[in-house]
Amino acid sequence: MICGLLAGIVVAAASFPAVAMSGLAAKAGSETFGELPSQLSQQSAPQVTRVFASDNKTQLAVMYDEFRSDVPLKDISVNMQNAIVSAEDHQFYKHNGVDLKGVARAFVNNKNGGGKQGASTLTMQLVRMTLAYSAKTPQQAVDATKDTPERKLSEMKYAIQLEKELTKQQVLERYLNIAPFGNGAYGVYAGSQVYFGKKPKDLTVPEAALLAGMVKAPTSFDPTTPSGYPQALDRRNYIIDNMRDLGYLTPAAATKAKTVKLGRTTNRPGNGCVSVAKNNWGFFCDYFYRWWLTQEAFGKSTYDRERQLKTGGYRVVTSLDIKAQKAARKEITGLIRDTNRNALLLAGVEPGSGRVRTLAANRKYKLDSAADPTNRLSSDPAKAAKGIRGTYPNTTNPIITGGGDIAGYQAGSVFKMFTMVAALENGYGLDHTINAQGRYKSGYIIDPSSDAACPGTHFYCPGNAAKNEVGPFNMWTGFGRSVNTYFVPLQEEVGAEKVVDVAKRFGVKFRSESDARMANDEAAANQWGAFTLGVSASTPLDIANAYATLAGDGRYCAPTPIQQIYTQDGKKSDIGQPKCNRATSKDVARRALDAARCPVGDQAQLGNCAGATERNARSVVGHPIFGKTGTTDSDKTAALVVGTQDLVVAGYLVNPDWADHPDRMSHGIVNPAVYRTVADYMQDRPEEEFKKPSD
Repeated sequence: MICGLLAGIVVAAASFPAVAMSGLAAKAGSETFGELPSQLSQQSAPQVTRVFASDNKTQLAVMYDEFRSDVPLKDISVNMQNAIVSAEDHQFYKHNGVDLKGVARAFVNNKNGGGKQGASTLTMQLVRMTLAYSAKTPQQAVDATKDTPERKLSEMKYAIQLEKELTKQQVLERYLNIAPFGNGAYGVYAGSQVYFGKKPKDLTVPEAALLAGMVKAPTSFDPTTPSGYPQALDRRNYIIDNMRDLGYLTPAAATKAKTVKLGRTTNRPGNGCVSVAKNNWGFFCDYFYRWWLTQEAFGKSTYDRERQLKTGGYRVVTSLDIKAQKAARKEITGLIRDTNRNALLLAGVEPGSGRVRTLAANRKYKLDSAADPTNRLSSDPAKAAKGIRGTYPNTTNPIITGGGDIAGYQAGSVFKMFTMVAALENGYGLDHTINAQGRYKSGYIIDPSSDAACPGTHFYCPGNAAKNEVGPFNMWTGFGRSVNTYFVPLQEEVGAEKVVDVAKRFGVKFRSESDARMANDEAAANQWGAFTLGVSASTPLDIANAYATLAGDGRYCAPTPIQQIYTQDGKKSDIGQPKCNRATSKDVARRALDAARCPVGDQAQLGNCAGATERNARSVVGHPIFGKTGTTDSDKTAALVVGTQDLVVAGYLVNPDWADHPDRMSHGIVNPAVYRTVADYMQDRPEEEFKKPSD
């Protein structure tokens, strides 16, 4: 205790020669060295989170506050271990946490006007950095690093205790994993990556010496700056000489190491989703990021959840399927340019799990600025007049999945599936026949000035896309040819509020205020006559997952971007695993799917199809499929959804910036993009027939 007290006084004097020794002695008398705290709270320093595709190999992104990833000492080059000892603590393997000779030497040097020395050992430096990372308040962080005699004494006590609990190798490992190396690199793994693009185990002598030299003052010894380069070179060579003098290098090896030139560049890794635009994973990465921020298991607030993501050291294996993503992007780029103001959006979901396998668009996920000449003004003249820029060719808006100010897009007749399910749930059969008219006068009341009103009335009066869509139709034929005047009266018979309820159960989000108001008011929903024709806003992800519910035998699975999350210590987390519930009965789902085979050129198992709105899909995919086309008034949106037992893909061709645009969207673009993506994904997979519904 006496030795410790005296050492503390000497340390204080060495570091703070102006301090009155009598005052420190009085302090020590009231609070002896033995009474100082010694149990160091081992708080893990922030760790980088890595995000991978479903193959657990392809890295999509890294997310971090500090670029750091701990590695065991066995994976750190001996050169690096020797270099840090040579740079910071020559007596590291001999002292017990405090180097008393070093303290005395520093005291004499400082009193005689030499360059200031603090005599902190590697262990004491580790204590200081650990206390800073363990701080729960800003003041605690300041107290952990400020120059005071009290801090030095505590540091010594902690260091002595730490070396009783840890081996020298453990101390060295923790030190190398927590030390800062400048240019955003924290810990030896990050330093190796940023300056040399290699793993710590592969560091050479000159590389290790450079990194070891930077710990003392990362900014001053930064080789990438004009002023730091010569200082970094001198300090590197000084450390190499120390390594020679301590017996870690032969004189010849030291001389050779000093001839190696320093690099002047760094390899700083991208951070977050905007760094992966070139690989076309940005929209999926953004979907994952937004999903994470909604998960209460990661924190009470979005701030807490983001901190957990960027400091928790997770290994996230996402649901993104590289094959499906490449297929989607290939088909998109073959049909429409990235610079087109209209957007081709694809989303693919796995039935039975809700795992999102692909999100692709003819856009680059990229931050935009007014100074960027590549991004165009909005195609909406009113927005363009105000200088508002469009989403093409660059955007970070969630145009495929919805969220923020993206409510979605009208998708047209793909919504007829919800009416069919509601009818089946309420006892109607697939053979339920309605004599479709060229124009149907419904009982739904709308504004009499609307073009959709029967002339001279306030009743909703929808028509069909083709004049020959008249006569008797059932669900197979009516769905296959998308007959409006079959589905509006069918919705009227069943009750529009029941159809809206099916859409809710199947995952449609109703993000816009007007849609939500209608959907959440039963009386209003009951009068939503055009709902079956797809006038509510939705996204490709909504519809892909809704149709995947049919292939999942009526079980709705919330969409998830997760395959598996691993914590920093390698344990599996349950967060993000499929969450499914029964949205409709197996038999209803199988019956609805049977009719949904008609629009895409396949054959029903129970009934007969008579016409298809996209008959090429079945022959191109080469597997049993189901799906539906969708078109809105004046072709302002074109949509198609195609599914197998393994993957359901929905595609929209829309203008995200201007809903009332003058363009006519072509099924010749969106349709082949969808069914070819499915075909590419299904290639080499065994043919699997859908489960047959009861007769």
